[in-house]
Amino acid sequence: MPYDDSVPPTRRARPLLAAAALAALCLTTITGCGGSPDTAEGKGADASASPSTSPSASAAPEASTTASLPQGPLTGRTVVIDPGHNPRNREHTEEINEQVDIGTGRKECDTTGTSTDDGYAEARFTLDVSHRLRELLQAQGARVLLTHDDDRPFGPCIDERARIGNEAKADAVVSVHADGSAVGNRGFHVILPAAVKGGGADTSKIVKSSADLGARIAGHFVRTTGSAPSNYIGGGTGLDTRDDLGGLNLSTVPKVFVECGNMRDPKDAALLTDARWRQKAAQGMADGIAAHLKGQA
Repeated sequence: MPYDDSVPPTRRARPLLAAAALAALCLTTITGCGGSPDTAEGKGADASASPSTSPSASAAPEASTTASLPQGPLTGRTVVIDPGHNPRNREHTEEINEQVDIGTGRKECDTTGTSTDDGYAEARFTLDVSHRLRELLQAQGARVLLTHDDDRPFGPCIDERARIGNEAKADAVVSVHADGSAVGNRGFHVILPAAVKGGGADTSKIVKSSADLGARIAGHFVRTTGSAPSNYIGGGTGLDTRDDLGGLNLSTVPKVFVECGNMRDPKDAALLTDARWRQKAAQGMADGIAAHLKGQA
């Protein structure tokens, strides 16, 4: 869930690449574009931290050594996985509420994320799916880093999350989330970076590549999970473009957010709390990332 799950985003850039992204999605999705979702998602929470309010970025990522990785189609490629939020953010409200620069303005360092009505926290969901995704990508030879692994008291903040991917010179970065929208709002969506330039933000070099990454993930996510694109965000495409997320604005490498489903809808919650479905979600993302990286080779 990028940013505030209680208030719909007010600054939402309509995709300049909508036609291209939709075409890519239609090409990669066997069920076509549009239709009513069977499973869903939709929300948004951003995380970003200044060096003075969070531990150093070098302490967060978990890297697999090249020697221990199998050779595969992704050998030599680096992927950063960004598990949304932190399970202990609730214990550090003062720190995560500190404002940080996101290029187009200022925003909270991080948020607590949402949860199902039964209390399954988004932060736990994102870590579980991120671990599954890491394993799938490593099996194909990729070097995989996590922005955090439940190993810090809070955060990292959104600016630091972006910096981790940038400093790793990642070939792709995927931020894993789940939404906190109204009951009846279902379906996943992938958030793409808008064309942003201001302050420390300049996405001009990553808008096109990020759109390709997002469209490929969306197509494979449909195919693998059986979930349809969001019925409340993205106009049935499963793609949404935003200029208010620091994790995207400050990225200098291809990056997207994946909102895997709506934790506040009972039908979606049943999927998100199912370990078998979470494995499918990870597989869909892994397949989309691999397709993007192979296409960029």
